[in-house]
Amino acid sequence: MNIIWLGHGSFRIETGGQVLLIDPWLTGNPVLSEDHHDNALDGATHILLTHTHFDHVADVVSLAKHLKVPVVGQYDLMGYWSETEGLETIGFNKGGTVDLNGVKVSMVPASHSSTFSTPDGLRTGGSEVGFMIASDGHMLYVSGDTDIMADMEWMGDYYKPDIGILSAGGHFTMDMKGTAYAAKRYFNFKTVIPCHYKTFPILEQSAQALIDGLPGVDVIEPELMKPITL
Repeated sequence: MNIIWLGHGSFRIETGGQVLLIDPWLTGNPVLSEDHHDNALDGATHILLTHTHFDHVADVVSLAKHLKVPVVGQYDLMGYWSETEGLETIGFNKGGTVDLNGVKVSMVPASHSSTFSTPDGLRTGGSEVGFMIASDGHMLYVSGDTDIMADMEWMGDYYKPDIGILSAGGHFTMDMKGTAYAAKRYFNFKTVIPCHYKTFPILEQSAQALIDGLPGVDVIEPELMKPITL
């Protein structure tokens, strides 16, 4: 499994012969320069979306049309895009699992919000979620944007993820200290990869508090376009 950070909360996951783009944000992403775009998208087989805030959804519709790949996400939004945009979608909901050519993706709760702008004002784009991805002998938890929540207790016990890609930038999500608390209390990770930080000055700029709070866990600060192989 190769985990490749595209900046902010965006990732490219190469696993089980598939290439999953998680919340791919290219347009306006201050971290991912245009010269990286082609490599970030090369060979993509699916787009997974956790929620509809601009820094996660801005490019999803255009990319799905350009790449001719399905968008995988919350049922209500997938149905809307299928009808209005003609996208190929795989819609499911919390508690459900879909099989993406051998890579199994389960949808789990998150605690955030999920709105997007329209000419008529803000609209709700389904609900915010996270994913548990089972492939290559690993269970990977992609938290999406979330705060600490009690649901993490059963999620950790039931799915037993060994890798966590966790939002940790604060202000909009858990901060580094909170992420360390959640990871230590509710999960038994071998590897933790923080995200949704450093992008803007309002977000946390260092993962040191997360590293200090998780002794014995391999906390890997992702580097842009550099594969983390697990």
